[in-house]
Amino acid sequence: MKPDIKDRDFMYRLIIGQLYYDGHKQLALDLSNSLGTKPPPPPSDKLFRLVSVARQFVDESDEGQKDISMQMDNGSTGIDLEFDADVVPCSPEPCQYETIFLTAHKAPCRSAAFNNDGTLCATASVDCSIKILDVERIIARETGGDVSENGPDASNPIIRTLYDHVDEVTSLVFHPREPILVSGSRDMTVKMFDYSKMAVKRAMKTIQEVSTISALSFHPGGEFLLVATEHPTVRLYNVETLQCFVGSMPSDQHTARVVDLNYSENARLYVTGSEDGDIKVWDGISNRCVETFNRAHDGAKICSARFTKNGKYILSSGLDSIVKLWELSTNRCLIAYTGAGSTGHQEHPIQASFNHNEDYVMFPDEQSGSLCSWDARNTDRKRLLALGSWGYLAGHTSATRIFVHSPTMPAFMTGSDDFRARFWFKKQT
Repeated sequence: MKPDIKDRDFMYRLIIGQLYYDGHKQLALDLSNSLGTKPPPPPSDKLFRLVSVARQFVDESDEGQKDISMQMDNGSTGIDLEFDADVVPCSPEPCQYETIFLTAHKAPCRSAAFNNDGTLCATASVDCSIKILDVERIIARETGGDVSENGPDASNPIIRTLYDHVDEVTSLVFHPREPILVSGSRDMTVKMFDYSKMAVKRAMKTIQEVSTISALSFHPGGEFLLVATEHPTVRLYNVETLQCFVGSMPSDQHTARVVDLNYSENARLYVTGSEDGDIKVWDGISNRCVETFNRAHDGAKICSARFTKNGKYILSSGLDSIVKLWELSTNRCLIAYTGAGSTGHQEHPIQASFNHNEDYVMFPDEQSGSLCSWDARNTDRKRLLALGSWGYLAGHTSATRIFVHSPTMPAFMTGSDDFRARFWFKKQT
């Protein structure tokens, strides 16, 4: 088949993406402007890999094509700029989400979490309470669909309300396999609740720490729990025995409070972000620090750090209101998503997140009260979604303090100092 103008355009996009990937950003932008490539392609190592494959199989074209196909298939989970840099987003833009359910606490709501399959979410508050919500029931109330249960409470999305802390609940995480919710608090305790029991109110296990809990993350197997506190050293607990482990090398540790930590999906690594401005990557077996991104946000305090689904990248946010994508294979910032924070300085930490299939990067802008979003691959900025408004179902009336996206559907939960937690969803048309 004779190559046409589209093939040549594709070739130029590969060249520009490779230049961008290799650090020749200005050269890539100049070439993009000269050729009129709109939007500019994102940084991508695809050209180098294609050339490597072509050289390896130059005399075995059939085998070469098979190898390329296999690599494409292996990189299909979430964002992978090596193979899918030109993929067009197939999920709805975040600006199309709307509030379909809200629940009120008696004090600011500053913590929330989804379980692994997105069927449950939990919210927690300064009032010490925790609520667990059934996502199916929330959506069924809005769409008129059926729920899988019967009974007088079958339509009520709030399936459990838990009380066992004596101060603000600061962090929540679901067990990856068991019906267990773990919470951390300013009362310096970590509590584990078995929510399979209808009448549960109190924790089945309690870990006593020495300072406020700031973040929690479960090992994907469920056997271990990472705990971050006001202290710079991260703790690793055996969930069954409650035995505590810490890293053996003091020089590996942060120098200020750890504010976020998350395992990769294969558990080989975990990442921590701290108020010292550094992001650290740790070996999931030895608990040794294997990489440090010093002054990751130009010295600003880190707000969040988490792996992509394939474990190749880390998405981070800082008090500089910039979201960054870090590539682990080259240990450098690959993409910066900018534009948030232009209306004023960010005061409170807030998480950045991908949507459920990693098409978009999302980040609440504190001063404007809007949700900023970008195409994850080419940084194209999308329309804003107003998180704050005076309408009952329109948005929050105070600062958004927590933002978590569902891992399986176009939905997210926000919590605010207006005492409310809101469930946002893109309804099917």
